Amino acid sequence: MSEQPEQAFLNDLSLSLAEGWKLLGRGSKDRKSPLHTPCVGTISPTGLPRQRIMVLREARKDDRLLRFHTDNRAGKTDDIAEDAPISVLGYHPGAKIQLRLSGTARIETDSAAADKAWSETSLFGKRCYLAEPGPGAATDKPISGLASDLEGRKPNEEEVLPGRPNFAVLLAEIEQIEWLYLAHTGHRRALFSWDATATEWTGQWLVP
Repeated sequence: MSEQPEQAFLNDLSLSLAEGWKLLGRGSKDRKSPLHTPCVGTISPTGLPRQRIMVLREARKDDRLLRFHTDNRAGKTDDIAEDAPISVLGYHPGAKIQLRLSGTARIETDSAAADKAWSETSLFGKRCYLAEPGPGAATDKPISGLASDLEGRKPNEEEVLPGRPNFAVLLAEIEQIEWLYLAHTGHRRALFSWDATATEWTGQWLVP
């Protein structure tokens, strides 16, 4: 739940935006936060919308960046060419705030950001990228994709190394945020857009 009192941001655009980023930052660090696993939407190469729940790994207010991890062989990577459109949706029932974010995304596999993210990932997390065949491959029986000797145990650093080429970071640069506060006393809704020329957010109240 937000520590900031309701009256501090309900009628102030700048505080509302700050509260949204604060919740995202906490969500990236707290596994129990509802914003730790938002819904991420992309557009397939055939034009169909696709959504999935992803773990938010980092939320950087200063450069408007959200970071997620993915398998480079997963279908979502086909959706994300350079500057591909992306949307992120999350709701925090304790704070009573819904955030709809949109912007552009990119996939990085061989970069400093990807190397750093891999180094910070747990061994169990790295184990996911050892699956063969890759995510989404058809199979005639339910399988994890992991070798039988890796199932049910923690691997070591040497064992997870083959998974590194499959590991990627999905970076979403946010350009618009729709902020919604739900309360029986009266909802609040605002739209924030990034002004690249002025290098600042502009806000506008909306009718809920």
